[in-house]
Amino acid sequence: MHPDTNRERAPGTERSGHVGCVLQQLDHPPHHVHLDPDRLAHLLVTGVERGRVEGHEFEGYAPAPTTWRRALLAHATGFCAAVWRPFAETLAAELPGHRLLALDFRGHGSSSVPEDHPYSWDGFADDVLAVVDALGLERPIGIGHSKGGASLILAEERRPGTFSRLWVYEPVVVPPDIAGFSGDNPLAVGALRRRATFPDRAAALANFASKPPMDVFDPAAREAYVDGAFRVEVDSSLTLRCPPPVESQVYRMGSQHGAWDGLHDLALPVTVARGSTSGFGPAAFADRVADRIPAGHLEVHPHLGHFGPLEAPAEMARAAARAVA
Repeated sequence: MHPDTNRERAPGTERSGHVGCVLQQLDHPPHHVHLDPDRLAHLLVTGVERGRVEGHEFEGYAPAPTTWRRALLAHATGFCAAVWRPFAETLAAELPGHRLLALDFRGHGSSSVPEDHPYSWDGFADDVLAVVDALGLERPIGIGHSKGGASLILAEERRPGTFSRLWVYEPVVVPPDIAGFSGDNPLAVGALRRRATFPDRAAALANFASKPPMDVFDPAAREAYVDGAFRVEVDSSLTLRCPPPVESQVYRMGSQHGAWDGLHDLALPVTVARGSTSGFGPAAFADRVADRIPAGHLEVHPHLGHFGPLEAPAEMARAAARAVA
């Protein structure tokens, strides 16, 4: 794990090849999205890698009262902050007085994609802590899916007291007896075959709606994925922002972090949600993760799969709100 040293750095100390993550604010309609360069907040991440975190608000959004609480949402591998929008619409209604924020992890969405980067999951914890520090968030709520949930747990383990409580859906926190499995990671292999370009938005949406896993996504979540995870080229074609080799490398590193060892030291309430255990995946060991956390609670949604927050965003947002309220 990276050393937890003072994270702020003077301007001009950036290295070339920044590892950055972009912050989005989710409590405003997406058609008002506008990045204002004058409102960017910069912070360098310490550790083996250094990077830059960019925070922004949406056009037309009035600053939240200082009494409002914050919730930070963290996405899964290969996805982006934008996929949380349908979830956030319901969450905002269920948690009045909260500002909802989401980040694009390094290599994902609008964040930088550094070449020859190891994509250690400790680095994703760096991204989480950098966002918390850059915005001065005081013990926000953390909500994460898959890798995002694991990254929130890693951040809390490294710096206890960062979050007030967590709701994590099938976090990839692998028990040691499973992490030691040898052989090719099928997710890493499959990611290398990921289609990275489409002639237009309609073609991308039709493709994802026709086959697993996105055929069971809520249509609004599927649209949010296409709009946030792809770059629109001058000819209106789409290019995947998280290149297949990057996604593959992230999957390869998924069992090579130490979050499991620190679960018993977590001193905050953590709800571990999962879907069906009919197939192998994080749901298979979610019960063990929850049991290992002193204030852990298991929440089961047997009608959903690993992509529960994207399959049923309104239902999952209500569940999260109940857990963190």
